[in-house]
Amino acid sequence: MGLLTKGTPLTWAETIPHIEYIKKHGIKQFINLYHRLKSRHGDQLKWGDEIEYTIVKFDHENKKVRVSCRAEELLNRLQAEEQVNAMLGTANRFLWRPEFGAYMIEGTPGMPYGGLIACFNIVEANMKLRREVVKKLLKKDETCLSISFPSLGVPGFTFPEVAADRTNDDAANSIFWPEQAVFLGHPRFKNLTKNIKGRRGSKVAINVPIFKDEKTPSPYVEDLSSFGGPDDTRDAKPDHIYMDHMGFGMGCCCLQVTFQAVNVDEARWLYDQLTPITPILLALSAATPIFRGKLSNVDSRWDIISASVDDRTREERGLEPLKNSKWVIEKSRYDSTDCYIYPCSVGYNDIPLQYDDAIYQQLIDGNIDEPLAKHIAHMFIRDPHQVFRERIEQDDEKSSEHFETIQSSNWMNMRFKPPPPDSPEIGWRVEFRPTEVQLTDFENAAYCCFVVLLTRMIISFRLTYLMPISMVTENMKRAQQKDAVLNQKVFGSEKCGPPSQDMEEMSIDEIINGKKNGFPGLISLIRQFLDSADVDVDTRCTISQYLNFISKRATGEISTLAHWTREFVQSHPAYKHDSDVNDTIVYDLLKKMDAISSGEDHCDKLLGCYRSKTDHAISAAVRKAEEHMIVSSQKRAH
Repeated sequence: MGLLTKGTPLTWAETIPHIEYIKKHGIKQFINLYHRLKSRHGDQLKWGDEIEYTIVKFDHENKKVRVSCRAEELLNRLQAEEQVNAMLGTANRFLWRPEFGAYMIEGTPGMPYGGLIACFNIVEANMKLRREVVKKLLKKDETCLSISFPSLGVPGFTFPEVAADRTNDDAANSIFWPEQAVFLGHPRFKNLTKNIKGRRGSKVAINVPIFKDEKTPSPYVEDLSSFGGPDDTRDAKPDHIYMDHMGFGMGCCCLQVTFQAVNVDEARWLYDQLTPITPILLALSAATPIFRGKLSNVDSRWDIISASVDDRTREERGLEPLKNSKWVIEKSRYDSTDCYIYPCSVGYNDIPLQYDDAIYQQLIDGNIDEPLAKHIAHMFIRDPHQVFRERIEQDDEKSSEHFETIQSSNWMNMRFKPPPPDSPEIGWRVEFRPTEVQLTDFENAAYCCFVVLLTRMIISFRLTYLMPISMVTENMKRAQQKDAVLNQKVFGSEKCGPPSQDMEEMSIDEIINGKKNGFPGLISLIRQFLDSADVDVDTRCTISQYLNFISKRATGEISTLAHWTREFVQSHPAYKHDSDVNDTIVYDLLKKMDAISSGEDHCDKLLGCYRSKTDHAISAAVRKAEEHMIVSSQKRAH
């Protein structure tokens, strides 16, 4: 979720005259913020997850399932309870926010989890309660699933059913996606869609490789004549699934985790150390093999989202000689990061960075060190899309809105997040962004806790397995391939050392579980960290369940959701082995998913036999210990 400021949004044409002003003042805001808070130290580890949910409606009589566009109504009710609790001084157990789709809601814990390892006992329980709270507001034929809906863009995929209208500029002239499928309760989402199209000069073009089954035509050329004319479909490629709207990417659901660091240096260190791990988690969490009702040859939504918000002009994409644009830009604004930001990591930055010399100089003149200045200046080659008429003039000492409007729309696999300018509670943070959302609360909790434990292990042991940043980009591409966790190898390093291109290719299994006479494996290192920590029996049991589950996902003994979904589709009696996933298959698939996610059914192939001991509240003794730890850390900081 990005910046949710209220106001009158400017169109792209109205934004253009203000772009340089916004960038200049956005950089000024960052410089002021950085120097005001760079000495902030002693913040406790806090972290929290963000889970996006899809609301679906079953038509049992006709065996169809559609997304239910009731998110605004549901959010109004959920947020009303938040406001009542705030007035009464009662802590919220969760917070709810809008997302791109009119059928999506985002849920987070009401308060961040603390630094005690015992907090892992409540993560899954909080996720379960979130789901239960939403389900209580649903109609009897509706449910809440933490998945990306496989039939986005199929005719009639929404309830109420609304046809796409390619003449509708508010829906970016899509031949598949109606305006009403976008969350319209906040101007951000509709405006982003229009302004990305406006800057690009055309609607977005998403082409995903089709999965070639035994009866899939070769070449696969979909007849799109019923959707629009040749001009509407000219970007469609043979052997690909074609999509043409931001919603096909941003309308998918994801799982993200944000960590608060002790200080800015630790945040930058964590940003760099977690960056090479992002492709590993992308492959391990693969969950999205179906797009627009067709089996694809990829298992992840990552590149689809990247293309769905690709606002580069033809010149910036290298399709025309540079005339009005400054650069040929290699990536979309949603992609893997191009540089490390901790000073000792810069030797691994082997991708030439594009940045505006004036912006870079403004940062250097503002006493921002070179690695961080380059990172910020590189982000600011992107233009703002979300500008509000009432918010152009700001106090750069008190606001960071112009900075955040660009920062929050650079959607990379990692995000470095400065504190808000007016929040004494929130410190320097990093956001881990690549993980695919999982079907069950157990899985989502397992992935969140695994990444949090990685941060604790990295900081405690001061280990680094950095690699050239170009190899992270390559690993992100490999991690999205079909069954990447089983079949792909990614670049990695078995030992710490100076920057080198001499990297070994390792399987996901070898990176997670270790290699004989080689890399010990991330899980082994986490267990070594736990052995050195004071962990109670219940917590160690919970963590062991999660680590064992992740371990078996890496070996393939437990399937990823993507692999399980493919097998379900290919064994379904209505599947004709032609890559088409029809209404009946999707209905049965989501009925099965709903039964598994609600606990009515259990699937060993997807989940194994693991269970965790989880509760929605931390015991009083643990809470007291956490408070003691906070007080002690504050005393040390002073």
